[in-house]
Amino acid sequence: MAWHEGIRDKVAGGWWYFRNGFAPGAASFGASRRVRGGAAESNAVRILLQRVSSAAVTVDDSVVGRIDPAASGAPHGLLALVGITHADTPATTLTLAEKVWRLRILDGERSAADLDAPILVVSQFTLYADTAKGRRPSWSAAASGPVAEPLVDAFAAALRDLGATVATGSFGAHMRIELVNDGPVTILLEA
Repeated sequence: MAWHEGIRDKVAGGWWYFRNGFAPGAASFGASRRVRGGAAESNAVRILLQRVSSAAVTVDDSVVGRIDPAASGAPHGLLALVGITHADTPATTLTLAEKVWRLRILDGERSAADLDAPILVVSQFTLYADTAKGRRPSWSAAASGPVAEPLVDAFAAALRDLGATVATGSFGAHMRIELVNDGPVTILLEA
């Protein structure tokens, strides 16, 4: 691996640090991420954000959340798949809610705030899958339900407080998500 692709420095306790863009003897130009055994340890809410023409969540053959941007006069809406890890806080969810609401990825490089575009929020613990070893993912980086559910709810509430029309999935349920990804535009956000 070339120095510009990342350098690993061994530190106490078996932890490794990756610094993208770090050259020996120079300042770090990228963010450090702790990893153990080759898998990244993250301390941030993860949101997989998709620009959609429509999206719906079904649980037990009943639609529990749906957005139809065209019905509200917007060309697109957003589907936010939200993963929570152990160290996340309500402040982190507020930061990402603001980012999602103002991110200019909709028609004409405008944001959901600019277009009053609806947002569908769905909990997605599998965003924290660790596939570094074996064939079975580990979910240990994902927060447990009692920790994650209030933070997903806080994220949706923060979007509403900003003025967004928000629909949600059903936390912990087996959900079927139908969407039309327009573009396609899919972005991974972390805070």
